[in-house]
Amino acid sequence: MNTKAFFKRIVLGLLIAVVMASCAIDNDIPYPTVESAITGMTVEGQRGEATTEFEAASINNTARTVTIYVNDSVDITDLKITQLQVSNDALLLVDSAVCTDYEHFPQEGFASLDSIPVSSNTRMDFSKPVSFTLRTYQDYVWTVTVNQIIERTVLVSNQIGDAIVDADSRNVIIYVSSDTDLSNIQIQQLDLGGEYGEVTPAPSTVHDFTSSQTFYARRANEETWEEWTVFVYHSSGEAETSGNVFAMCTSATLTGSIQSGLTPTIEYREQNSSSWTTLSSSAIDVSGTNYTATFTGLTPGTAYQYRVTVNGTAGDAQSFTTVQAVTLENGSFENWHEETTATGRSMYVPNAEGSDFWGTGNPGAAAFIGNLTTPTDDAISGQAALLESKNALIKLGAGNIFTGDFELDGTNGILHFGRSFASFPTALRFYYKYTSTTINRIGDEVGDLENLRGLPDSCHVYIALSDKSEPYEIRTRPSVRQVFDKNDANIIAYGEFISGQSTSNYQQITIPLEYRATNRTPRYIIIVCSASKYGDYFIGGEGSTLWLDEMELVYE
Repeated sequence: MNTKAFFKRIVLGLLIAVVMASCAIDNDIPYPTVESAITGMTVEGQRGEATTEFEAASINNTARTVTIYVNDSVDITDLKITQLQVSNDALLLVDSAVCTDYEHFPQEGFASLDSIPVSSNTRMDFSKPVSFTLRTYQDYVWTVTVNQIIERTVLVSNQIGDAIVDADSRNVIIYVSSDTDLSNIQIQQLDLGGEYGEVTPAPSTVHDFTSSQTFYARRANEETWEEWTVFVYHSSGEAETSGNVFAMCTSATLTGSIQSGLTPTIEYREQNSSSWTTLSSSAIDVSGTNYTATFTGLTPGTAYQYRVTVNGTAGDAQSFTTVQAVTLENGSFENWHEETTATGRSMYVPNAEGSDFWGTGNPGAAAFIGNLTTPTDDAISGQAALLESKNALIKLGAGNIFTGDFELDGTNGILHFGRSFASFPTALRFYYKYTSTTINRIGDEVGDLENLRGLPDSCHVYIALSDKSEPYEIRTRPSVRQVFDKNDANIIAYGEFISGQSTSNYQQITIPLEYRATNRTPRYIIIVCSASKYGDYFIGGEGSTLWLDEMELVYE
């Protein structure tokens, strides 16, 4: 147990003892509210919902839930937790019924297995959602759900389309071209036990499917073999292909199925054009019975046609329309108005009257130190946004502007990042100049970030597209701090710019957006700009100033 947590529990114990022992003190003495949250969690075999690569847990501080996906290499009933971090040194309580070795399960958070005693046992049964209680002066119950994804891949020579795999009945149906000899089927992959499981007899040794064949499979870490029945039938249309298009603004992705061993030829054109363009073979990827084709250099908001040719036979022309390009509201920062705060102070708002697209920390700072973000005539054209980090009496107020809104939480803030958006820009472009000062203000409970004191401050601008059902809630209060996670599973695309160099003149910057998924449509656009990169921790240098102008979304 770390020293801080040890003394905290001593103080808590003494306080309770005094209250219980003294008849002169009522038992309703209020305890301080110290919230605790799960801030990080990983388990063995962790992966993404839509990718086999590692993906961080999805943590919802509002609902107090954690969602994790794992592959089929692990036993979900005896799953090892490799990291479980909690805030405010909370006591960690778990249900003994789900622990492999309850007596040796850690009672406080841990950053890695190396940070806890060798005798610790972090294995747990996650076949059902598990509750964790984080205890400070109050109890906070969190629910952790682990979902296991079983990847069952089936592929044979001359296969038509994806195999039909019914895990409940344990039946598999495979279609092959009509000229395929059913007595001599060549199985390339038959992962009935999942990616990490076993199958017997060896699939490569079984060829005769004039009638169904029986296989036995078991998943990794399981002893029981399950019986599967595999059927192979002739397809009535081996040259047929199917496909779906996901269109963005300047690109589109076509995914479809095709007979294994064949490669499609794909042509496309604008709806009103009379000539077809053949898609380069390098833009077409074939894997088994599936193919993916990528169209680039398209025009936003335009109708297109495409057709797929297999073995010299062209399919019918199909159509799709690219998404309209959406401009960034008040990206030139020309529109501002003033509002009066509850304390009678004047506050600048970087929007035209009636709009709430952009938010700032001004609602919290205006009453104490004035505006952190203001309009300025020192601009490329017209007006620009000036973001200045200031000493807000007890903590730093970082100059900022973001798509969203701000509400005051005592001397802290609750921010909501994101405004409705459903387009696909390729980059964010803007002009900036920056004055960096030395970091001289450090907030509370910042951990290793304390080491930033004395270093040059940095500005930070980032853009993200999210398909989350709601904006991201950001909290700056240290006890419940919740900052933006660029690796969150709902982030479709992301790009950022960080600089600690002072510049006397405006410079143009283009931040490319890196898309992490090609088949998900954004619901929100998040743009955050700060004169102090770690402003959400109240860390920065007084006087660090960032100028921004002519911000626009790029569609190329």
